[in-house]
Amino acid sequence: MARLTLITGGARSGKSDYALKRAESLPGPHTFLATSPVVDEEMEERIKRHKRERQKGIWDTVEEELDLAGGIQSLEPGAVCLIDCLTLWVNNLMYHAERSQYMFDEDDMLVKAENLVLSAAAFQGTLICVSNEVGLGVVPDNVSARRYRDLVGRCNRVVAAAADEVIFISCGLPLFLKGKEKR
Repeated sequence: MARLTLITGGARSGKSDYALKRAESLPGPHTFLATSPVVDEEMEERIKRHKRERQKGIWDTVEEELDLAGGIQSLEPGAVCLIDCLTLWVNNLMYHAERSQYMFDEDDMLVKAENLVLSAAAFQGTLICVSNEVGLGVVPDNVSARRYRDLVGRCNRVVAAAADEVIFISCGLPLFLKGKEKR
């Protein structure tokens, strides 16, 4: 069974940096499961910056926008996998559903998140998931943004319930919500 860690926090809180350092401190082959599609020049620059941060040569990058459960199932036993990030995964699921004129809802999110957790449970390695905490701000002013916020919240709750540890990052500092800090 995988050791599952969820690292969450606000935008630019330092959660990806923290997750990367945590993953790199662990032995085994390292896979970065990237969920972000290139949608514009700014996003392309962000992706390049993240790739430069992983230049230690220990990372294999797998780009997977939709099938995270399948991505986890393809990992070799003993691997360390960093998924960055669940928030963009939810965005991708919504986007692809809407292109098919399907309304992706909380029940759909529950199924996807539970499949992710089941794949994590079957995986023999370490899985670190990064996700934004999107529910601390104002209530969005439109239906689509509120649905997105709710879907991310549902996903985070399912993954957090199954996780061995949950860490909230604020101002670059970790707050351990579940599990204990390793010293």
